[in-house]
Amino acid sequence: MIMIPLLLLSLGLAMDAFAAAVAQGASSRPSPATALRMSIAFGLAQAIMPLLGWALGVAFASFIETAAHWIALVLLSSLGLRMIKEGFDRDPEEAMKELALWPLLVVAIATSIDAAVAGITLPSFGAPIVLACVVIGLTTSALTYPGVFLGAVVGARIGKWAEVLGGVILIGLGIKIFMASQVFGV
Repeated sequence: MIMIPLLLLSLGLAMDAFAAAVAQGASSRPSPATALRMSIAFGLAQAIMPLLGWALGVAFASFIETAAHWIALVLLSSLGLRMIKEGFDRDPEEAMKELALWPLLVVAIATSIDAAVAGITLPSFGAPIVLACVVIGLTTSALTYPGVFLGAVVGARIGKWAEVLGGVILIGLGIKIFMASQVFGV
């Protein structure tokens, strides 16, 4: 039962990276090497950043424990709303160059900032932290690789909607955690 919310969180967090991969594929002639580099960089960033957020959560555990459901609701909903806004604000015609190593790392970190914030909420999911980080990283990696090639086929338009969907998923998870705490005292 723990895995379904964790997978939904992973999918929601992976949408920024997926949208970036689609945009990269739409604006360049992607090679398997490019897709693999993006997949690895985005997956690693998404796996590491929740661990950083979780560590911050542990440092402030006494406060977070009493307000975890509120924190999850506010943080995940805020992230979701930001993703929805950015998805609608994204210029589908904006061209991207193939990402070199440093720009790739910057984009990977930028698309995983929300994962750091979500890391604070990981105890609400009841999954071991390392497992959660691995699932988040693997999900992102698994979506990024085909996202590059999907972008080459369907263009940049889908990137916008992937980010909007990710935002909706994160808002839904925040509401679910909050409601579970109110109904079941979890």
